[in-house]
Amino acid sequence: MQSISHRIAYPIIITGLFIIVVFISVFYELIDPNFYIVLIPLTGFLFLFGFAIGQRFALPVKKILQEADHLSRGNAQRRLYVDDKDEFGQLARAFNKIADTFEHNKSKIESLDANVRLRTKALEEIIEILEEKVKNRTAEFDRATQEEEALKEQVRLKDEEIAALKESLIKRTQKRKKAATESPS
Repeated sequence: MQSISHRIAYPIIITGLFIIVVFISVFYELIDPNFYIVLIPLTGFLFLFGFAIGQRFALPVKKILQEADHLSRGNAQRRLYVDDKDEFGQLARAFNKIADTFEHNKSKIESLDANVRLRTKALEEIIEILEEKVKNRTAEFDRATQEEEALKEQVRLKDEEIAALKESLIKRTQKRKKAATESPS
């Protein structure tokens, strides 16, 4: 991937070389051999000039990219300061507004998260209390059920006792009637 500084530098260098080649071809007959001695530093200057201009335009973009990288990692306190009044300055101001909004939203989220944690803790405590109450009520219910079973067993035993007494009473009554009918008075 070609960097923005190279994208700017290459057209400047190519254009400069083209101008030099055109100048040489147009004035070929008038050019002194000493001109070629000047041509070498001129070509070097052209390369340096192209890359310097490329860097000049690429530097604000690189700063914005670095700060965007920090912002993407969650560091919302960083800001971008570009003194230019051109599009790069506008882009830096827009970036700073985005960072401000991000920081504001991040602090809101952290505040809400803390609030949710507090509420969750309170709900967990309530759940523990309710679970304890349910355990107590279940234990009471089990005790009541056991007492009911014990009472049912006592009632059954008493019913058996009553049935046995009734049977015994009936047998005695029958014996008395039999004894009374057998003895003539």
